[in-house]
Amino acid sequence: MSIDTHYVAEFKAGAAEAKPNASTPKSDGGALVSGITRAAKARILARRTLWQLGGALIVLWAAITLAFFAIHFAPGDTASMLLGQDNRNDPALRAQAIERWGLDKPVWEQYIGYLTGVLRGDLGESYVLRRPVAEVLGEQLLPTIQLALAATVLALLIAFVAALVTSGRGGLLRSLWRGGELVLVSLPPFWFGILLLAVFSFNLGWFPVSGAGSFAALVLPAFAMAVPTGAYLGQVFREGAERSLEAPYSVTARSRGLGEWRLCTHHSLRHGSLPVVTLTGLTVGGMLGGAVITEKVFGRPGIGQVAVAAVNEKDIPVILGVAILATAVFVVATTTADLILTALDPRLRQTTSGGTEK
Repeated sequence: MSIDTHYVAEFKAGAAEAKPNASTPKSDGGALVSGITRAAKARILARRTLWQLGGALIVLWAAITLAFFAIHFAPGDTASMLLGQDNRNDPALRAQAIERWGLDKPVWEQYIGYLTGVLRGDLGESYVLRRPVAEVLGEQLLPTIQLALAATVLALLIAFVAALVTSGRGGLLRSLWRGGELVLVSLPPFWFGILLLAVFSFNLGWFPVSGAGSFAALVLPAFAMAVPTGAYLGQVFREGAERSLEAPYSVTARSRGLGEWRLCTHHSLRHGSLPVVTLTGLTVGGMLGGAVITEKVFGRPGIGQVAVAAVNEKDIPVILGVAILATAVFVVATTTADLILTALDPRLRQTTSGGTEK
């Protein structure tokens, strides 16, 4: 038996062992138990998936409801904003605007109408641009997705390298890196972005100051968002990996002659990545929110620019559309991360709301 095969056997020894029924013939008892186990796992995964999807729909509905009522009860006169400074005192135009946009209806009726439209994929029409909100957001969605995904991938890469270099190590390297992590985690992305612009764009001229038409224009904004997040994920990654290095199965693997480097790269980092998977779902949602400020700093087109303009102009349909989009991305990311974690971690597959697999 190879070292890796023995390690896997030792690691799985802690799981609950399935026992075949005494009445089952020995020739096919193992296959029967294996089939039952696979069926139980499939049921658990299906049940967990349905539970997550149901929770995601509830969260999305709650976010839409809170955003709708918070915006509609905020100070300000929507009709006056729609008419502008010159026409807001004209009674005829004011009555026409109120009737067109349904502002004379009770708030609950406006809410039901808006919620029904959202279910049909209709986010309404922008008060300012006089265009469908879905169309306005769709035009600016791609640059924001590019930035959020690039920053997430870069943050995970930073976290992996940091955990790989520092896990299980002591001395000066670990102390310096941990001190650096504390500094990087506390960096505000917008301040870090301004610093990157000052050094690499204004002084060195290596990257463009603004825009989104090339890969070079994506580098600095992605770094500004990824470095603080990557430093935090690196801390979580390293702590999980070091707990794995001290676990009984790691001691057993060492006694069998498995080297520290192989133990770290093949086993401890894998187990240390489980909490990072969960945090990655939260990170993707947070990246979308961070993109609002980062896009403003770097002059990039995207949802951030649309959101800022909509807030300044009190364009309620666009503000609600941005809130729904951000919530949907967050819910999808966290749900996907939870399902991936369930697939990777056998302990979650062995546990249900009523007990363990049978």
